[in-house]
Amino acid sequence: MPSMSEAQEKATMSADQSDPRRLGWMVGSPPPADKIIRATDSDYFGFPKLRWTVCHFRQLMPTVAVSRGLGAPVPFERRIDAAIDAITFTPLGGGKDMTFSQSFSANYADGIVILHQGRIVYERYSGCLDEAGQHGAMSVTKSLTGLLAEMLVAEGALDETAKVGALVPELASSAFGDATVRQVLDMTTGHAYSEDYSDPNADVWTYSAAGSPLPKPAGYSGPRSYFEYLQTVRKEGEHGAAFGYKTINTDALGWVIARTSGKSVADLLSERIWSRMGAEQDAYYTVDSIGTPFAGGGLNAGLRDMARIGQLMLDDGAINGKQLVPADAIARIRAGGDKAVFAKAGYALLKGWSYRGMWWNTGNANGAFMARGVHGQAIYVDPAARMVIARFSSNPTASNTANDPISLPAYEAVARYLMR
Repeated sequence: MPSMSEAQEKATMSADQSDPRRLGWMVGSPPPADKIIRATDSDYFGFPKLRWTVCHFRQLMPTVAVSRGLGAPVPFERRIDAAIDAITFTPLGGGKDMTFSQSFSANYADGIVILHQGRIVYERYSGCLDEAGQHGAMSVTKSLTGLLAEMLVAEGALDETAKVGALVPELASSAFGDATVRQVLDMTTGHAYSEDYSDPNADVWTYSAAGSPLPKPAGYSGPRSYFEYLQTVRKEGEHGAAFGYKTINTDALGWVIARTSGKSVADLLSERIWSRMGAEQDAYYTVDSIGTPFAGGGLNAGLRDMARIGQLMLDDGAINGKQLVPADAIARIRAGGDKAVFAKAGYALLKGWSYRGMWWNTGNANGAFMARGVHGQAIYVDPAARMVIARFSSNPTASNTANDPISLPAYEAVARYLMR
């Protein structure tokens, strides 16, 4: 274990100081012993190794592809606006004004693409990422899972009022059994489950261990897959009473989607969206020991393709002249959820926000909504500004409270600029 001074030094490394190219992670044939990163290392996803790992999951663990199909990519028109870097804003809570360019490094961004009117107006990469690379989307994955479910609901294939236990009998005796599909989609289920990443004893780490494809340690007797773990979750409180952000909801929804469609989330995403939207690259999901895609956080993709998802949401489910998702499904997501139910979660920086279909609604005047993931992943969609921002990042702190004070006003400042 590193000493306290070593841990403090790592925690205070800037984006430039912690750049994986500068630190030389995994460079060489083979790399020097002190520059090797293995999935079996306890800190392979800890900072600063994190800044290399987020672009290289498929080198560390098994994955399943999300095929882009065999057609040619549909390139974006480009109209780069160099003035975006100089846009200024004031961070939430006050402090010295920043430029958009400064916010890139302050949030340890690995890449940002901004679309306006469907054109790329800003594109920048750093760290482990370039335009040909792929990056972990973390919990932005949840929003893709939510989108697939909302699509099935809009098409009449999935009843949002149905009880999860009726659709997946294996979950009937778990906390999910008497929850409706809508309650799972909007994360208003009542579960005895903690997702505090700063707590080493939180349930999320037990869940992560169950989903790990690596061999279990001697004497391990717990669940060995996502499906096995979900069956052990116990109920706490009442469903529908309050918003509670819990990854297990998304993986339960992934199970519902698989049972409803006959396809895994990876295959359904490929068939219905990825292979039809003009994607540049295949995407991929990390999987557990039985090959189940991690529906709550396992998607990895190229940044421009994440921007395409944002454009699909902005254009009511259509892209490149094709209606891929029913417009009603997008409208339900964009309408947002119950603000009073969301407020019970106590997000100090997200007052007036709501959650619907596993997308976050800002409640601002522009009707902006977004997908969010730990360590700073984001797809931000602003309908009034006709703007999409896709960002991959490797912020040292998992919680978005570390980057929201800079990110959220920066996004709004760009929107104001583009609307001028």
